[in-house]
Order: sequence, then C-alpha cells, then structure tokens
Amino acid sequence: MVQDEAITPENHVLSHWLLCVGRDRDRQAFAKLFQHYAPRLKTYMRKLGSDGAVADDLVQEAMLTVWRKAEVFDPAKASAGTWIFTIARNLRIDRFRREGRPEVDPADPLLVVDDRAGADDALATRQSGDRLRQALHTLPGDQAKVVELSFYEECPHVEIADRLGIPLGTVKSRLRLAMSRLRAALGDDVR
Repeated sequence: MVQDEAITPENHVLSHWLLCVGRDRDRQAFAKLFQHYAPRLKTYMRKLGSDGAVADDLVQEAMLTVWRKAEVFDPAKASAGTWIFTIARNLRIDRFRREGRPEVDPADPLLVVDDRAGADDALATRQSGDRLRQALHTLPGDQAKVVELSFYEECPHVEIADRLGIPLGTVKSRLRLAMSRLRAALGDDVR
C-alpha cells in the first residue's frame, strides 16, 4: 500500500468517481479524479527523484492507465488513492528498469583511481597517528585517561566522571588541559 488513507467522505467520493469511470466511462468523473490526483502524483514522483518532465510523463501515463483499467478497481481491496498511487509507483519502477542505468565510461577522469595519492595519504595518516601517540604519552596519567575514555572509547563526559569517581567539571577541565598540551605538542598537525 502506498498511502495509508482513512475512510473519509472525500475518499468515499473519490472511490465513487473511480467506479463511475470503470462502469460508465464517465468523463466528468475522470476529469475530477485527474484534477484531484495529478498534482499529488507529480509531487510524489518528484519526491521519488524524477525530474519535472519525467514526473509529468509518469502522471499522464498513470492517469491513462487509470482510465483504461478503472473497471478492475475494487474498493473492498484498496481506496482510490492507494490504487492510483500504486499504479504510478509501478510505472516509475517499470520506466527505471526499462531505461536502465547510464553507461559508465571507464576512461572518465573522475573515475580513475590515483594509487599514488592513496599511498601518500596513508603514509601521512600513519605518521600523524604516530605523532599523536607520542604526544599522548607526554600527558599526565589523569589527563591521558580522560582523553582515552572520551576519544577512543567514545564515553560521554558524565560516564567518564562516574567511572573515574570524579566531578564532571574535573573531567572537562582535564580534557581542556590535555587538548591544550596536545595542540602545543603537535603544532601544525592539529586539524
């Protein structure tokens, strides 16, 4: 089911119009359905990622399908809105499958992986990590423990205070002091 619609007088009227289209090929009832659902279907198609022209095409196709297949609509199985939105959704899926995904050009410069850049980045990351570990070893034990719990174990400050049996303000001041010392030790490597 695409939309969860409550049984309301409006839904009853919409279902009645759809039944009239199916039973009598009632053009006025279809015009009312079109007027009601076309803008909603277009919004739905846009939310699903279709651009304006494709959304318009899908709405036209959906409403044409409603006209052609209205006689199979069963209000005991679904509301008019659910039935119509399901048709539209299925048409969009069919179009996506039919058109497929765009061809990928393996020579596209945006898709070429530069292995050298990856190796350079990995080396720089490893070197920064080594410098950070060395700087952490220079911190006093109480500050190092708070940094470890906060950044490596991702504990909230309140939990750190509970685990270490210290006030929350002390946790925050130790972190602030530790970060100042780390900034001073690392210099330009701090990001």
